Amino acid sequence: MAQDVETWQTRLDRTLHEKNFFTDVLDKAEAKTGVRRLYIVLGIASFLGVYLMVGYGCQFLCNFIGFVYPAYASVKAIETQRKNDDTKWLTYWVVYSAFSLVEMITDIFLFWVPFYWFLKCLFLVYCMVPTSWNGSIFIYHQFIRPFVLKYQTKVDSAIEQMSDTAQNIINEAESVSSEVASDLIKRRVDNVLKGDE
Repeated sequence: MAQDVETWQTRLDRTLHEKNFFTDVLDKAEAKTGVRRLYIVLGIASFLGVYLMVGYGCQFLCNFIGFVYPAYASVKAIETQRKNDDTKWLTYWVVYSAFSLVEMITDIFLFWVPFYWFLKCLFLVYCMVPTSWNGSIFIYHQFIRPFVLKYQTKVDSAIEQMSDTAQNIINEAESVSSEVASDLIKRRVDNVLKGDE
């Protein structure tokens, strides 16, 4: 267990020394305070954890954490030529959407769960963490994929029927609007010819 924690800390510390905007900010903070960037990040994470449990606006903060970094990483993935990072973030968004749907339906009960926003934030971080035990990959393959594959034919058929119905409604609306427009023009011309206008 101690070796796992040490490996985790080593990997996190190595990640925090990569060159990007966030690590540049950490470099400046480390230089000014004399505190290692690993401890700065762990301190910020601890503060956010406590704030998500008792702070004001924790719903916004939780959703912000679960959305901003994945959106940024998704844009970066789109801009690369590699397919595996696209698949990883697309999987995250499928899980995020499914979770949001379940959350919307069960919202009245979730209100009573203590530290819900903290737990949700942990779940979202678990779903986006770049490791072999990534939560979104696990949840997708264990729950979402089997469900979708089981009902895929029925869903596709229903979508096709809805599309056909929508197209029929659009065609009918265009036909009716053409008839109404034609009738209005005819009445206007008749009125002009009669001298009513």
